[in-house]
Amino acid sequence: MVKRMLAAVFSLSIIMTGLAGCGKDTDQERKTVHLAYVDWSDSVAITNLAAAVLEEKMGYDVDIKMADIAPIFTSVASGNTDAYLDTWLPVTHKSYIEKYGDDMVDLGPVFENALVGFVVPAYVDIDSIEDLNDKKELFDGKIIGIDAGAGIMLAAEDALKDYNLDYKLINGSAASMTAALGKAVKEKEPIIVTGWTPHWMFKKWELKVLEDPKGVFGEKETAYKYARKGLEKDMPEVNAFFKNLHLSETDLNDLMDAIEVSEGDPLSACKEWMQKHEDLISSWLE
Repeated sequence: MVKRMLAAVFSLSIIMTGLAGCGKDTDQERKTVHLAYVDWSDSVAITNLAAAVLEEKMGYDVDIKMADIAPIFTSVASGNTDAYLDTWLPVTHKSYIEKYGDDMVDLGPVFENALVGFVVPAYVDIDSIEDLNDKKELFDGKIIGIDAGAGIMLAAEDALKDYNLDYKLINGSAASMTAALGKAVKEKEPIIVTGWTPHWMFKKWELKVLEDPKGVFGEKETAYKYARKGLEKDMPEVNAFFKNLHLSETDLNDLMDAIEVSEGDPLSACKEWMQKHEDLISSWLE
């Protein structure tokens, strides 16, 4: 709940910053990189790692704000946030790219083989979304979701319609979703959540993504980096770093696990991870 409140506050903040910041272009501001992220494990990891590199290796100040996904795209498209580094395509964030894509710059993929869908613990005896209606009582007719408006939630709503599922999709947050999942796993109870991989929860618990024969959630996706127009001219080395920033599935899982295990400040965890992966970091700064 606290994170949801913070997201709402920061969402308002980046919108207000956008309104107040239009037209500003001082040297001092150009030394600060403004990033936004959603409270999703991959978004937290990539954004904080980028911030660590910008601060420790490139000498920039970094302002990072957590917000909901819609105001983030609005802010990048209007030029008030420099970049958002975790745009899933071709399905999850398709609607936002259709709306804002012409007002942003695609800086290429940051990781591949992403997958969204309905996720259950491995001990639950069900493998396909098509079987959910027959198991409604088992799950109390509920699917535990994340933030309303998130791409995965829009896809989940489509899945309810396309599979004619008599279930209620429960809005929440990434944190509340993983908390509910963790509690269910501890008690060996059945549960369905809206989930995605890569995510640390697949390393912590034995889980499976339900088969999606109608392809509502799409095939495996790629996460892209989108920057505001003008970043290449204003901060060319930052723009070049974002273009080079790319993580393998193994490295991203390792980074997310390091953040989860640390149970502390994600930025500090990313700085420690960065020190252990100097060759990879250096390859982004060449």
